[in-house]
Amino acid sequence: MMATAIIMAVIFSAIYIGVHQTVMLNLDEDLAYEAEKHTHEIVIQEDSIHFINKAEWEEREHREIQVNPVFIQLIDVNGRLMDKSPNLKYNQLSFKDSKVKEHFDSKLSNRSIRQVQLPVYYKENINGYILAAMSSESAESVILKLQNVLILSFLIILSVLYFVSRFIAGRGIRPIKEVTKTIARITNKNLTQRVALPQNKDEIYELSYSFNDLLERIEMALERERQFTSDASHELRTPLAAIRGTLEVLIRKKRSTDDYEEKIKFALTEIDRMSNTIEQLLLLARLDEKSANHKSQHIDIETAIQESISHFTDEIAQKNIRVEVDFNSLESKKVPHYYSSLIFNNVIGNAIKYSYDKSSLRISVEQFTNELHCIIVDQGIGIKSEDLKQIFGNFFRSDSLNHKHIKGNGLGLSIAKKCADAIHATIEITSTLKKGTSVTVVFKLV
Repeated sequence: MMATAIIMAVIFSAIYIGVHQTVMLNLDEDLAYEAEKHTHEIVIQEDSIHFINKAEWEEREHREIQVNPVFIQLIDVNGRLMDKSPNLKYNQLSFKDSKVKEHFDSKLSNRSIRQVQLPVYYKENINGYILAAMSSESAESVILKLQNVLILSFLIILSVLYFVSRFIAGRGIRPIKEVTKTIARITNKNLTQRVALPQNKDEIYELSYSFNDLLERIEMALERERQFTSDASHELRTPLAAIRGTLEVLIRKKRSTDDYEEKIKFALTEIDRMSNTIEQLLLLARLDEKSANHKSQHIDIETAIQESISHFTDEIAQKNIRVEVDFNSLESKKVPHYYSSLIFNNVIGNAIKYSYDKSSLRISVEQFTNELHCIIVDQGIGIKSEDLKQIFGNFFRSDSLNHKHIKGNGLGLSIAKKCADAIHATIEITSTLKKGTSVTVVFKLV
């Protein structure tokens, strides 16, 4: 409001000054014209200055109606009256002791007039002055009315603007109040509340949308925390119970050294299992953060696959698995190092883990227009068709009761799926029970 008031004041002042100067300039030009015109009607005789044809002036006054009469007066250099127009009658115009042409405001019979005085030269010397005057009441009336209109308009516009601004601001702040009320209703147990989005997609809409997005992220973070706690407690309860039972059996009576060593090795195996599970759970939690630094580091896909295969050298040799790698004369293609390595480690690890002894594992890479397909095919126990929909769930293991001898906790494919989502890749799985499983990882080429 203050800024608007200042701008309006400046604009209205400029209008007032411009009109005032224009009106007065027109009046001054008329005065100068009249003064110059009557300069040619002056007669100078020795020390006397007077008008010629004054009789015609008097006759003209009786014949014509003067809308804006002009008053003319002659004075000498000392300011003494020499002659004047008949319409001045008994009045005289004011004289300023000046030798230059100038316009100024004055009074004549208590009425406002505008004057100009010009020097009268005789033989290159100033012999007197001619004074011309016109009424300025009409001009002042116009200027006064303009001033009143501008002041009144200024006050009215400011008043209207004030109420309109309050109304618009009230409507604009209404969504902010809704956001405030929603925040007041939200607790850590009630994160499902959302702010209603305004119809107009303005700054308030962006604020509400951002706030809802923030609530969504907070809700997901808390859900991940609850899921992590639930998964960890579920998965760690079994090995802890096994370790506790083993130690309780050991302390019931004295046992041989071999018994102690056997039970301690079993406890250490369970501890390793717990450590591995905790590491994978923490990895799942970190993957939800989708670190930009991990995405920025890339590696050639052939190198990433060879690195993953090298991690399972002992397992491959133990099961005597033949690994066939086919890159189809592929040009060097880069994939995100961190995420692709985790995907290949888990998928290739599962393929080796569930493959039959002396079977083959085939890994191939094919390039399409905008995609890179990595296909991993094993000859293993396979997956039931009804279990394929749940295969990416945490701790899910297909037909786990019939494969107790195969170690695992069901987190590998969950990690691989989250890694794929982080880099906008996809994982497709097809399987035939007791024949093998085919996993296709599709990378988007940038």
